[in-house]
Amino acid sequence: MKRLLILSGKGGTGKTTTAAAFIKLSGARAVADCDVDAPNLHLINRKMSDPVTSDFYGGEKAFIDSQKCTSCESCIKKCRFKAIEKDMKGSYIVNEFLCEGCGVCEYVCSFDAVRLEADIAGKKSLYFNDGVFSTAELKMGRGNSGKLVTEVKLAMLKNAKDEELAIVDGSPGTGCPVMASMSGMDMILIVAEPSYSGLSDLKRLIKTCSGQEIKLAVCVNKYNISTELTKRIKDFCEENAIPFVGVIPYDDKAQALVNQGRSLVEVDCPSGNALRHIYEGTMALLYK
Repeated sequence: MKRLLILSGKGGTGKTTTAAAFIKLSGARAVADCDVDAPNLHLINRKMSDPVTSDFYGGEKAFIDSQKCTSCESCIKKCRFKAIEKDMKGSYIVNEFLCEGCGVCEYVCSFDAVRLEADIAGKKSLYFNDGVFSTAELKMGRGNSGKLVTEVKLAMLKNAKDEELAIVDGSPGTGCPVMASMSGMDMILIVAEPSYSGLSDLKRLIKTCSGQEIKLAVCVNKYNISTELTKRIKDFCEENAIPFVGVIPYDDKAQALVNQGRSLVEVDCPSGNALRHIYEGTMALLYK
């Protein structure tokens, strides 16, 4: 199985739109959306059936037993995160978004009213209607996104062992979920944006990828917004011996197609035609 990961140095570059186009063109039946903070690949080019879901546990959170609690205030005074509050009835409760699961409240409670419990930090979903599609959504304010990304990717690989190609839509940026998504990939395609922040983030992402023995390639979306910065990105790639596989123009049709849940390569339009060219170049490098 060849494994292609699509990344971007920042959000909003067109990474997921590119991934959806590649899935459509290749007919890939092993797909994963590893952008667990904001998964949206399922919105494009996917007729989803009911998924097989499971909880993702990401550490512990405090829980207060109101039957045992005497409102002595020991936990409130010692909680440095201000995570323990009073509800409308005056009972002590834990704010799940502020609690870090440090256990101090449990330690200082003399009445065994506080305990740490496993925290459901997100939900994993597996779809089997058209091959295997693995995704997950992390709850707001939760950590361990890198661990969840790994579980999403492994679920895809486990259930699609015999597929020839796997396409993974990664997270934007250079953080833990991006690092987790890189493991085991054969190639990374970076979708860049022709802006100063886009160029800076591209350089940071390439530096992050440099420690991995993985093929790299770069393309630029909405290149005609700034042909000058597009040239600077292309020159940077040439100077660092990174294959540059093409550019995608700004296209008024793109937003309408995405809003319809369609891939850009389903119609004859400038952005779709450019994506076909980039897809061919990327596949040639992947299978080289």
